[in-house]
Amino acid sequence: MTSFPDISISTERLVLRSFEETDIPALAEMMNDELVTAWTSVPWPYSEAIARDWATVSSHAVRTEGRGIVFAVTEFLTQRLVGICHLDNTDWRTRSSEVGYMIAPWARGEGYAAEAVTAAAQWLFDDQKFERLELRTAADNTASQQVAQKIGCISEGVLRNAGIVRSQTEDGRWAEIRTDLIVWSLLPEDLDGPDGQSSDGTDYAAFADWH
Repeated sequence: MTSFPDISISTERLVLRSFEETDIPALAEMMNDELVTAWTSVPWPYSEAIARDWATVSSHAVRTEGRGIVFAVTEFLTQRLVGICHLDNTDWRTRSSEVGYMIAPWARGEGYAAEAVTAAAQWLFDDQKFERLELRTAADNTASQQVAQKIGCISEGVLRNAGIVRSQTEDGRWAEIRTDLIVWSLLPEDLDGPDGQSSDGTDYAAFADWH
């Protein structure tokens, strides 16, 4: 079975690595944020038991089962958990994958999502020789769409009524509602900077993790 190597990726401000047990408290806190609940399918409320399973088992299975790879995104200097960047729905024949990301509330507005996704895309194209990275954003998720535009993605069209998001009701519960999805793509030629550097100046380096 084909799968990605267990690696970490470093940028000027971030380290993308596999999840560890020490990430559990920060992961649970991030996943209980209202915007994460609204735009993703993660369980709510998100308990530390769920976080433990994700950090120690489920996130690693994405790589070992050949579906993609999950990165815990951390600050280079503080090692604090910034968010998640993951590749999934990987097609090894066409050399394509789908990217998703989320950022902790305290870290938003710093450009961390674009930096993390750009670094993952460069590694995917340069080291793994992939030819396409796809991103799907809910029609009303303007923050995610801004990230897609910033890293150079091209909008390819709309999948009508193809997604599900959540809206909080007056009594505090979350109701699922259908939404259109905007499809974006990123190809190697869309990152037109020199090797190891994106068009917006993001440097990266990838290292094999030893366990």
